[in-house]
Amino acid sequence: MAKPTPLSGFPEWLPDGRIVEQHVLDTLRHTFELHGFAGIETRAVEPLDQLLRKGETSKEVYLLSRLQEENSQIPDKQLGLHFDLTVPFARYVLENAGKLAFPLRRYQIQKVWRGERPQEGRFREFIQADIDIVGAGELPYHFEVEAPLVMAEALGALSEIGLPPVRILVNNRRVAEGFYRGIGLDDVEGVLRQIDKLDKIGPDRVSELLVTECGATEDQAKACLALASISGSDVGVIAEVRALAESHGAVTELLETGLAELGALIAAASERAPGVVVADLKIARGLDYYTGSVYETVLVGHEQLGSVCSGGRYDTLASDGKNTYPGVGLSIGVSRLVSRLLSAELVEATRSVPSAVLVAVTSEEERAASDAVATALRARDIPVEVAPSAARFGKQIKYADRRGIPFVWFPGSVGDDGAVADQVKDIRSGDQVDADAATWEPPAEDRWPRVIPKG
Repeated sequence: MAKPTPLSGFPEWLPDGRIVEQHVLDTLRHTFELHGFAGIETRAVEPLDQLLRKGETSKEVYLLSRLQEENSQIPDKQLGLHFDLTVPFARYVLENAGKLAFPLRRYQIQKVWRGERPQEGRFREFIQADIDIVGAGELPYHFEVEAPLVMAEALGALSEIGLPPVRILVNNRRVAEGFYRGIGLDDVEGVLRQIDKLDKIGPDRVSELLVTECGATEDQAKACLALASISGSDVGVIAEVRALAESHGAVTELLETGLAELGALIAAASERAPGVVVADLKIARGLDYYTGSVYETVLVGHEQLGSVCSGGRYDTLASDGKNTYPGVGLSIGVSRLVSRLLSAELVEATRSVPSAVLVAVTSEEERAASDAVATALRARDIPVEVAPSAARFGKQIKYADRRGIPFVWFPGSVGDDGAVADQVKDIRSGDQVDADAATWEPPAEDRWPRVIPKG
């Protein structure tokens, strides 16, 4: 077989990296469940027309097709791999509404696929971890406050392993839309899409696009950029936005509604997660199904990585024409997060294998005795493997050392007093003691591999 060619955009971690990823997933799952979110999983494929019905995603969807299409007068419906978990979740809600209890609190951790150019932190195949709260007919605003604070807690729980502090940047679509309409701009979605590019292409280029693509005058473009420049972590930001709107004669009922909501979020966050949530009026989110609060999250000191968690409020994404299921949710780019933790050497696993003990084999004829020890230890939830060969004990110890296994077990060893007993050796310290597989315990910190800050 020829040497395989690496395929960019499809991350594959080494075993110790996988341990880091699994720790992140377990921590997120635990926090979500602490807040009453129930886990679900949806299929990997959706009809193409459903994937394309919201947002600018046509360039990102991977199509699904068979290598050899069979002759048929009824062609298969065109399918695509889901590019996020929100669109399939909306379909899931509609299909199962009669069996679900609302408000529905759901978390979902799955792989998604996007056909975009791979770069640091951006992949074609990656894991997302979502939470959503969905109501039937209505969804009170306080859920728009709760959702980002749950994510702040989940990400904060990872700080013990070395994750940098996070900042959740929040805005409200009603503020933006009320302001844009107040200054005379009707192409609200177009303006939002251009404002969403600010960090990528800068204010001068965005201003130019607002004029050429959205029909804004230069003064209107300047006003949009002035709004986008406002940020703050306390309710003073509300007065600043209102003053700007008043100076342009852009105070509208929709703007005031959005400011009231944004102010409530900032006030609550300042009490429950001081310094974590920041109002940032340039946060727009390019997808057009968001209708209220929008969120983006950055790692402090690693802002160039972009957002590691984003989302917002949506009112019409899930609707069958008769019933509407509004919701609010956020999504963590788990693979992006893990990629930065590993590439920046922020964390490490204490070992790359689960085994805490290697049971040595005296001879192949006595392998059954080693297997019996391993079985007894595993029955008490101690991860164990048996040496692959009955080599000299020195070689078996070296094998354990290469794999990072801290303890080696010697069945039926002869002690200093001449008695025959099992013994276990801590190969890090050299300490070797008599041991009974029915009672011996490794130190708690050695039982399973752990993820710790590096350095």
